[in-house]
Amino acid sequence: MGVKPAIGRKSNKNPPIFSHDFVIQNHADIVSCVVMLFLVGLMVQSTSPIASLFISLHHNVSGVEPTRESPKGEPFFYEAGWKDACAVFFYSLVCIVMHAILQEYFLDKISKKFHLSKSRLSALNESGQLVVFHLVTLLWGGDAILREGFIFNISQLWDRYPDHPMSFLLKLWWIVQAAYWIHTIPELYFQRIKKDEWAGRIRHAAGAFAFIALAYGFKFQRVGVSLVVLHSLAEFVAHIHRLNTILRGEREDFLDKFVSLVNGSVFVSVRLCSLVLGVLTFYFGLAGAAPLLLRVGALSLLVSFQVYLMYNFISDAIKQREESSQAAQSKPKKEKKEKPKKEKVRKVVNEESDLPEVDQNTNKTLRQRQAAAAAAAKAK
Repeated sequence: MGVKPAIGRKSNKNPPIFSHDFVIQNHADIVSCVVMLFLVGLMVQSTSPIASLFISLHHNVSGVEPTRESPKGEPFFYEAGWKDACAVFFYSLVCIVMHAILQEYFLDKISKKFHLSKSRLSALNESGQLVVFHLVTLLWGGDAILREGFIFNISQLWDRYPDHPMSFLLKLWWIVQAAYWIHTIPELYFQRIKKDEWAGRIRHAAGAFAFIALAYGFKFQRVGVSLVVLHSLAEFVAHIHRLNTILRGEREDFLDKFVSLVNGSVFVSVRLCSLVLGVLTFYFGLAGAAPLLLRVGALSLLVSFQVYLMYNFISDAIKQREESSQAAQSKPKKEKKEKPKKEKVRKVVNEESDLPEVDQNTNKTLRQRQAAAAAAAKAK
């Protein structure tokens, strides 16, 4: 197994095996080998039950495999259970491998092309990963919402609660969501993130994982997938705006203003839609179906989160406006230099160039006489 140089660093000698540098430089290969062990174990009869515990989805409540009598079988539907923790662990390993592939083959090449500073490089890596994740979340979750028919019949979000079985794709979507936010914690070590950035990123990952775990554990999967898809739409546009600022710089052109306007409009719209959806589901839809304390707690948490995001958005907008106004005031004003004499001389020259040579000489002689007369008058 070859040793790869660390991201952004050149090394001429191989680090010792099992050292920190060795693990960081080759973590993708190491984790992919662990994933291959699970896949090989699935093919061996003696280890297949253990490997399937991590790879397959469990806790199905219905479904029949295809047989000769019914070649199509019946679709499987699942519910939440303790075995899902094993699947989350396995797919978090897969997320680490995919993270390294995206980093090496896309983001590193972009950073080399634009020659970014360390702070901008860190922001590029973070936003680049999150743009892809939120895009996948948006497309996958949106497809699940369309397949389940939630968008055309919103009452399905709370009807027959808590009997809300999940299809295969919907349950796998929830597993991947939890796995992604778990994998971001070891990535702080693998990507050599500065320790002063750890606190903010850990809070972000912990908050996202807590929302996923609570919605999944309390069987709010239907309304949860709708809220997460809405949030991913806003985050996708926000990170597109951030990448535009990182790669193009702080240019106040049409593209920057357009992306900023779209970002603000989508952000506010998503916050309002999330509040309306939460009130319809937790306050009206689940009335009598779920305990009052659970409904009030879920709605309070959702409203507090939306208000917190809106407060941060407004604070950042005000801060950016103040910084831009201060920068505009600090710029020195360009003084306009008046050049009336040069302009008159140029006009005279241009006018004389159109005359014949005899007239041009006559004009020069007249000007010389006028200048001599003016000088004599001043001398008296």
